[in-house]
Amino acid sequence: MKLDSLKPNAGSRKNRKRIGRGHGSGLGKTSGRGHKGAGQRSGNKKRAWFEGGQMPLARRLPRRGFTNIFKEKYQIVNLSDLSKIEKKSDIDSVILKESGLIRSSLKPVKILGNGEFDKKVNIIASSFSESAKNKIEKAGGTVTIQ
Repeated sequence: MKLDSLKPNAGSRKNRKRIGRGHGSGLGKTSGRGHKGAGQRSGNKKRAWFEGGQMPLARRLPRRGFTNIFKEKYQIVNLSDLSKIEKKSDIDSVILKESGLIRSSLKPVKILGNGEFDKKVNIIASSFSESAKNKIEKAGGTVTIQ
C-alpha cells in the first residue's frame, strides 16, 4: 500500500449540489433562495441573533431582580496569607499591595480568618470577620478598622 494510491471508500464522498444549473437540478432559477425579500438578494447577511422579525428572545423574557449600585466590593485576604508577610508591626493596605495580596490599596479590604496566625502585629483594614479578629487578638495583635 502506498500513500499515492489511497482513495476514500466507494460512496463515502458525495458531490456538492450545483446551484443555478436549471430546474431539473432541483436548485435552478432562484438557486434555493426563494422569491423576493432580503434573503434572495446578493450581499445579504443575517445577524447570528436575528429571529426572522419575531420578538427577540431577550425581549420576550421577563427582567427580574435588581443590582444594588451601593454594594461595597471587598478585596479578600486570609490570615494564612498575612502570616507569610515578613514586615513591620503594622500591616495596612499599602503593605498588602506591595506583597501582591490585593490589587488596589484604594479599595476596601476584608480580612478573613482562614488559616493560622501567630504574629503580634497591628492590622489595619476596612473590615474583619469575627474569627479573624479573635485569632489576631489571641496572638497578641491588634485590629484597627479604617
